[in-house]
Amino acid sequence: MPYRRSPAGKITLFSIVAFPIALQLGWPPAVFAEPLQSTFQVRSTAQADCLRCHVDGGTPVKRPLSDPACAECHLPDVAPAPALTRVSSPPSRRPSAPHVRQDMVVIPGGEFIMGNDGRGDDGPGDEDERPAHRVRVASFRIDRYETTNAMYAAFVKATGRTIPHHWVSGTYPDGKADHPVVYVDWHDADAFCRWAGKRLPTEAEWERAARGTDGRRFPWGNEFSTTKANTPQYWLTKHEPGDTMPVGSFPQGRSPEGLEDMAGNVYEWVSDWYQPYPGNAVPNVHYGVKNKVLRGGSWYDCLSYGCGLSSPVYNRSRFAPAIKNKGFGFRCALDVK
Repeated sequence: MPYRRSPAGKITLFSIVAFPIALQLGWPPAVFAEPLQSTFQVRSTAQADCLRCHVDGGTPVKRPLSDPACAECHLPDVAPAPALTRVSSPPSRRPSAPHVRQDMVVIPGGEFIMGNDGRGDDGPGDEDERPAHRVRVASFRIDRYETTNAMYAAFVKATGRTIPHHWVSGTYPDGKADHPVVYVDWHDADAFCRWAGKRLPTEAEWERAARGTDGRRFPWGNEFSTTKANTPQYWLTKHEPGDTMPVGSFPQGRSPEGLEDMAGNVYEWVSDWYQPYPGNAVPNVHYGVKNKVLRGGSWYDCLSYGCGLSSPVYNRSRFAPAIKNKGFGFRCALDVK
């Protein structure tokens, strides 16, 4: 589970090695540089946990609220934007041309292993991933690629929906037509999929599509690799701060059925509310009809907090449906008729 504190007492080889390296390389970039924004308020229930983020070596520090970790405690103090609002002005520049065309992959119905019975050398993980259990899904189709900026721009043009806040002059950043769209919340993702005649995948469908039927840990197999997905570890090897990449940049990291970027690049919203798996009796205040699930890990996660890898196929994340983030995107699914 990304962006959360590791379970008490769990120190892994991964966290011991990766955290010091990340700090030496200056990752994540400018994590302490931005001032707190006045447009956010702190949950009263979170005050006991403030020291884990706001004190570093005994010295108070400020973290940017754009950091996904902050969304666990800091919530917008304004209501979500209306579902459909008009773009204030037409684009004043021509966006870069897209090269990726979406298509869908059929995932055969049947049983597969969902979840796990405890992680090994890939970090502490979280109790919400347990237990491993067999789940049956009906056949379905799912997008081969994450939804790109160019695809989302067509949706904005057709519906007038509000553009992601980092787009300039009404369109996505230059050169990022084929990058996954980010700064979209669950409602944006759901609306896009409906507009496209599709829907968001369920959490079980997403894991089946990423994992296949052999219970593997990553879309490509059981061994983690820094060269098969756009992950924080990939950027550490390059000594660069990191960013999204064009979808399909890691063909060697495809899932068993050929899906791209089912690990890394961006976390992907799914349709489900965040709930415990059958047989999991560990209390969690975040369960219930209040947080939606995201899957897949991204180029940006809680590596600096020593939380373990976010790219395993069984990793679960959860946030309120109105949260937007530089590492959140989506892909769509469709029933097989």
